[in-house]
Amino acid sequence: MVTSRVPAAVAALLDILRAAPSLADVRIVDGPPAVNLTERDRIYIGWQPSAESAVALQQDFNAAGARTRDETFVIACYAETRTGDKDMSIQRNRVYELLGVIETELRATDTATMAPTLNGTVLWAHLTAGDLHEEQAEGSLAGLNFAITCFARI
Repeated sequence: MVTSRVPAAVAALLDILRAAPSLADVRIVDGPPAVNLTERDRIYIGWQPSAESAVALQQDFNAAGARTRDETFVIACYAETRTGDKDMSIQRNRVYELLGVIETELRATDTATMAPTLNGTVLWAHLTAGDLHEEQAEGSLAGLNFAITCFARI
């Protein structure tokens, strides 16, 4: 018996983003970052800077009889872009461009009818944006915490 749809949903989200042509040059990371990543653009699934959890979930009985349960969960995610350039607008625009691609990949289309269900792992999933932060040192960095909120029946 399935206890949670979280593992399948996270795996499906990673598969969807890794297969997205618009993200071909972006590193899609499962979980927290490794040391010394050098790619300009990265998207983390199941990790945000300073977040206390990778996924937060709640479950409750769906109806009397306790045969099925509803599960709502939020996958913590983070998009980041950086270069040696000090122009913050370039990084800010790029990180929101990455977010736009992610949101588009989660929308249903004629060719991706199952996208909002993370390929059938949940009843629905959608992106909710969070906090933008910017840094400058020897270059510039824009990071965006965001969440994928999902609803499933188990």
